[in-house]
Amino acid sequence: MIRKMTEVGKLREGSFIIIDGEPCRINHFLTSPPGKHGPGNAKIAATRLFNSQKHHIIQPTNVKIEVPIIERRIAEVLAIVANNAQLMDITTYEIFELPISVNLRGDMHEGDMVEYIQALGRRKIELVKGYIG
Repeated sequence: MIRKMTEVGKLREGSFIIIDGEPCRINHFLTSPPGKHGPGNAKIAATRLFNSQKHHIIQPTNVKIEVPIIERRIAEVLAIVANNAQLMDITTYEIFELPISVNLRGDMHEGDMVEYIQALGRRKIELVKGYIG
């Protein structure tokens, strides 16, 4: 599993963190100024990448937190069976199957190129790039 450590104070909206072992995208990030007895705190609202569940955490800005390494890759749709797509990564030629999210079901066709993300050993189709022939 590919991860790194960074300070909470260096995070920003749109960046990624790991909460309860799941990769999450930060939607809202608010910091309070440091007080005379310690560092400031960060209020973080994040959404899980793979199931859209929301999380809220409060951490001191000087604490280290795990950040996932997100890989964005391109794959070709080989076949669509029910709500799953059989994909082939165009760089490694690896063939694998991923579920098609509800919002992408009508837009994806065989022969299309899709962008998928890979984090902590899991994958998800992000967007359909269309037919590139």
